[in-house]
Amino acid sequence: MRKAIGIGETVLDIVFRNNQPQAAVPGGSTFNSMISLGRCGVPADFLSEFGDDRVGIMIKDFMKENGVISDHVNLLKSKTPLSLAFLDEKNDAQYIFYRDAAEDRPDFVYPEIEKDDVVLFGSFYALNPACRPLVRKFLEHARAKGAILYYDVNFRPSHVKDLGHIGNALWENIELADVVRGSNEDFITLFGIGDAGKVFEEKISSRCSNFICTFGSAPLKIFDCGGFVREYPVKPIETVSTIGAGDNFNAGFIYGLVKDGITGEMLRGGLSKEQWDDLVACAQSFSASCCQSAFNYVTPEFAASHKL
Repeated sequence: MRKAIGIGETVLDIVFRNNQPQAAVPGGSTFNSMISLGRCGVPADFLSEFGDDRVGIMIKDFMKENGVISDHVNLLKSKTPLSLAFLDEKNDAQYIFYRDAAEDRPDFVYPEIEKDDVVLFGSFYALNPACRPLVRKFLEHARAKGAILYYDVNFRPSHVKDLGHIGNALWENIELADVVRGSNEDFITLFGIGDAGKVFEEKISSRCSNFICTFGSAPLKIFDCGGFVREYPVKPIETVSTIGAGDNFNAGFIYGLVKDGITGEMLRGGLSKEQWDDLVACAQSFSASCCQSAFNYVTPEFAASHKL
């Protein structure tokens, strides 16, 4: 079976409701996606770095328990980062991050990558000058091996101050990607543009063939190189927490790519309506499962019914 390979940050999420801690769970945008994929039987490997401490050992054990290979994690002398997530009345989160000062980062040891394996990357980790050389080197290696690259922009307003320091990393990421996903809030923050069609036309289409723009609970929009443009409504659900909603959308989309046998060549040539419909259905079902639990991933019950 084709593999999913992620590269990104790992943190310990401490979740608060009404200013009281409710749970402490391993997290990080790409990390959450990999856990959900591993639970659903997709061979999953994760390149990351965190502390060689008690929290780091707990996270590595958690990865193994959920079917995610941890052989390509670098254990650092610094402490594992913490994220405090404060849920509001809509179960949306505001974050405070605590990290040790960066130390020298060793190169990653790469997993074996085969044609049409899927690589997930994104968030500020994929732009951060401190780790950008490692990320770019890996992405270029994966592209040369024929992998499908899925880029989740996920650019938070707290990083606006860093825009002057990321150089061409954003454009490089988009050009490397076979699929770019972001929220309208991401693109308002980055470009001052909230219209998905305008973002695709002016910023994405000349660099990447496939674009997904999400709008929270409003319909998402798909654009591709074959001229396909479509809106997909989002079914209303009772949420417990929206932490990991976008991460699990990504996981579900990648699950759909593997399940449906969609290759990089097919993505770059343009998918049919039926193929897009199924990919979005998978993505939305994963996201809904996550939002209806207190954790950052699909539930074990959902995973059991979606095993590949």
